[in-house]
Amino acid sequence: MPAHISPPPDGIHLGITPTCWTSDDFPLIGNDIPMEQCLSEIALAGFEGCSIGHTFTTDVHALTAAMHLRGLSVSEPWVSTYFTVPDGPERCARDLLKVLEFLKRFNAGGPPVQTRVIGAAEFGRSVHLQALSLRSNKPEFTDEQWTDLCDGLNRIGEITARQGFTLAYHPHMGTGVQTEQDVDRLMRHTDPRHVGLLLDTGHLTWAGADLTGIVERHRDRITHVHLKNVRDGVHADRTLAAGSFREYVEAGVFTVPGDSDGHIDFDTFLKVLRPGDSYRGWLVVEAEQDPRGGHPPLHYAQTARAYLAEVLN
Repeated sequence: MPAHISPPPDGIHLGITPTCWTSDDFPLIGNDIPMEQCLSEIALAGFEGCSIGHTFTTDVHALTAAMHLRGLSVSEPWVSTYFTVPDGPERCARDLLKVLEFLKRFNAGGPPVQTRVIGAAEFGRSVHLQALSLRSNKPEFTDEQWTDLCDGLNRIGEITARQGFTLAYHPHMGTGVQTEQDVDRLMRHTDPRHVGLLLDTGHLTWAGADLTGIVERHRDRITHVHLKNVRDGVHADRTLAAGSFREYVEAGVFTVPGDSDGHIDFDTFLKVLRPGDSYRGWLVVEAEQDPRGGHPPLHYAQTARAYLAEVLN
């Protein structure tokens, strides 16, 4: 960690996702940025870990060596779920087992993964990868599909718990679980022992949610947090009113905490969340930006880390 940046409170780990460098949703965005540059800049900015980007090597030994060389851990293993579509549950089970096997192999190569959370989101019937308007094409699950989703999450959450991890659900624009009401329903119908909440400030704010209300209602379920900012000028741009998720991302709808272009009040949000007190775990910066526009990714990473050093102490 850079000497001039203070450490986070006890019980808090700070991470950042590679989506600030290269998009996992749209792989051609930033795909010319090598893994080594991404990991080195994450470490240089003073973060402790990151998720696994799509440009990272699939050789577990090489990935382990590259991350441990820079003092980085895995902040959030991930599994996409498809419980609302035919044959989706079988795929989910296979993918989860692959993630758990990866974590075992990663741990065997050096210091253990510090996170105890596996992120998940339901991408069955999602439109976020399609060239469709987010405003008019949000998936709406039937009662049967909601039951399939919640029962499926409970099942894989129990499997995850037996391996010492907690499944954390991530609301996402363009999916069937994106609004505050969707989150409330999911929390009501999933087992709190096995399914937590991955609170993403950017996606929820974009969907019109009250972040403070979500924290107050579901504080005991929040097991992981994405700190993602929203540029109000892009969010409210009338020329993007019928825009797809990709069009919004390429226009720069997301940025990092501490960027003056963003409008989320992170000072208030973090006071309500109480990191190091009622919330203990990872705070992971995420932006999903096109690195060809604006400042270089390292600039945004350093901006976010400096802001968190100030606001958390």
